[in-house]
Amino acid sequence: MTLAVFFGCTFIAFGPAFSLFLFTIARDPLRIIILIAGAFFWLVSLLLSSLIWFIAVKASDPRDEPLQKGLLIFGVMFSVLLQEAFRFLYYKLLRKAIEGLVALSEDGCSPISIQQMAYVAGVGFGLMSGAFSMINLLADALGPGTVGIHGDSQLYFLTSAFMTMVLIFLHTFWGILFFHGCENRHWWEILAVVVMHLAVSGSTFFNPLYIGSLVPSYVLMAIAAVWAYMLSGGSVQNLRRFLLCAQSGASPQPAS
Repeated sequence: MTLAVFFGCTFIAFGPAFSLFLFTIARDPLRIIILIAGAFFWLVSLLLSSLIWFIAVKASDPRDEPLQKGLLIFGVMFSVLLQEAFRFLYYKLLRKAIEGLVALSEDGCSPISIQQMAYVAGVGFGLMSGAFSMINLLADALGPGTVGIHGDSQLYFLTSAFMTMVLIFLHTFWGILFFHGCENRHWWEILAVVVMHLAVSGSTFFNPLYIGSLVPSYVLMAIAAVWAYMLSGGSVQNLRRFLLCAQSGASPQPAS
């Protein structure tokens, strides 16, 4: 049973993201480099926020429960802001990289657009975030032990897997929105990303009332997905064609 939980939660949490990587990133070495660099930037932001939270906890009274709870909330909110700050730094780095690629290109064009960079960087942020959210839980899922044996929710591993999956998707969409806002100086798009990130992270304080965190997160994911789709040049007509498996353009004429 523990092995089934392990593989089930792994495929739920990372299956969609692995598909994105396999079909849209893995064949392009430049995209792989951008993804790894994005994951590294997220990791550095986590290390810095963890260090600050650790210092704050050690400098406070561990017996003061309200203070410890406040420090936990502060740590989560500060971590979100630091992640978005590093997302901005990564955008600046990629912008410089595009200028270098254009200078080295024979035709004066970059081999990858800023929109593609935003998508790949978002996947990198999401994969590293998901890895740190789920790896320890997956290790525990292998057992020994029984989930909920002391009266706790038996859906802990399953809801954690779904939460990890939505966070990976959200980071992907947030990357597109954030980069678009930076590129066009639409600061409200950047602010919207920060607010959504704070809202999703804050909703996890409702746990173990999992419906209080999963439902808002998936609603925000749907909003971010539609928004990112429209900013990337998508339209309702293109979506209809995709769903109907119809080719864009005119139908081919029979040969005479």
